[in-house]
Amino acid sequence: MSLSPEALRQFLASRRSVRRFRPAPVPRETLRRILEAATRAPSAHNRQPWRFVVVERPELRRQMAEAMGARFLEDLRRDGLEAGEAERRVQRSRERLLTAPALIVVCLTMAHMDTYPDRQRRKAEYMMAVQSTALATGHLLLAIHAEGLGACWQCAPLFAPDTVQEALSLPADWEPQAMIALGMPDVVPPDPGRVPIDEVLAWR
Repeated sequence: MSLSPEALRQFLASRRSVRRFRPAPVPRETLRRILEAATRAPSAHNRQPWRFVVVERPELRRQMAEAMGARFLEDLRRDGLEAGEAERRVQRSRERLLTAPALIVVCLTMAHMDTYPDRQRRKAEYMMAVQSTALATGHLLLAIHAEGLGACWQCAPLFAPDTVQEALSLPADWEPQAMIALGMPDVVPPDPGRVPIDEVLAWR
């Protein structure tokens, strides 16, 4: 099966970051299809450093939301944000975690990546794992869109990786990178627009 270039462009342009969902659950078979599509992403050395955690148990999701919320509130207070506004931001973040019909935590592992004695190449190898995992997450979002569902990529785990790792009892080498909240869209936001291509493009 192949899409015409125009059909592909329309599909890509129609994807949105969805933050409000209907309560209908996402079937496990749908989640498996989506995740299998994500693993078709290219990766550095084909090492496939991504790992995925589907958080199904309500009590576990609540535990993670509470722990991350407490950490977020500490950060906001250190930033000097007014108490009421800080509480509102934390509550909004907590509600997104608790009300999304499905939640996928994306992690990376360096277990199968190359190792080097020098810092520069170690840093480059780690960045390759980050890029590979991010690309798989992009595939994940497109697969969700292809199923007629909506999703939002949340970067909160980057600010509290140890909190997420502990709440989900993850292996020590699974580094939390993102959370994907997904489900049937309740509200599809309008196109936020994009910077004109000539502002982000250079010809050499």
